[in-house]
Amino acid sequence: MEVWWVWVGAAIVGVVAGIINTLAGSGSLLTLPMLIFLGLPADVANGTNRVGIIVQSMVAVATFRHGGKFEIGPREWKLAGIAFVGSVLGALVAVQMNDVVMRIVIAAVMLGSLVVILAKPGQFAAKDTREKPLTPLLLLAFLAIGVYGGFIQASVGILLLVALVAGAGYDIVKANGLKLFLTIMFTAGAIPIFALNSQIDWGLGALMAGGQSLGAWMAARFAVKSDKAADWIQRLIVVVIIFSVIKLLVDL
Repeated sequence: MEVWWVWVGAAIVGVVAGIINTLAGSGSLLTLPMLIFLGLPADVANGTNRVGIIVQSMVAVATFRHGGKFEIGPREWKLAGIAFVGSVLGALVAVQMNDVVMRIVIAAVMLGSLVVILAKPGQFAAKDTREKPLTPLLLLAFLAIGVYGGFIQASVGILLLVALVAGAGYDIVKANGLKLFLTIMFTAGAIPIFALNSQIDWGLGALMAGGQSLGAWMAARFAVKSDKAADWIQRLIVVVIIFSVIKLLVDL
């Protein structure tokens, strides 16, 4: 952890993750293994990862709002409140797990995320984007997403986009901003629990947060239109997932 290029590499990964998280999701599939490879126990890495997540989400939302691309009302606050409650429940479960169990859980989540990514969930974007009623079943889905976000965070952005577009009927542009707002809310619910259980390394968290904030600002300010760029990002994530799962399980 004292080698300078390791810290530079961590900051660069933070920038890439900030871009990916802002435009879609799954940036934690890069930052979470990076924190573990830097020497943090898996449970501490899981908590530390939230520092960058909440900071980059705030930067992105502020940028979207400044550009007139973000607004919320009672309907959105309702979803945020439900996700917040779920995140507290998820974080309470996460802090009880030891390092070995958390490594296995992270590996399993990353493998599941690999399946989801290869299935190209972006194709869910429905033609009919009229906002739909918040049914009890849909609210339960957002509660479950909050629990998952509080527990592990990785790939929660994809779940939120699916729920917001296919479930709640938001158009993809509005859903992307709302996804970031919900992420702020349920990360705010989880961070105090991890902090109280000494599962956050604030130094590394701040380093990743700096890189992720820069990436989030860049992604929110500039539209990425290259399909090839999107394909290469997906390929990078797939390679990172496969390598990370192997490393996590080999080191048990």
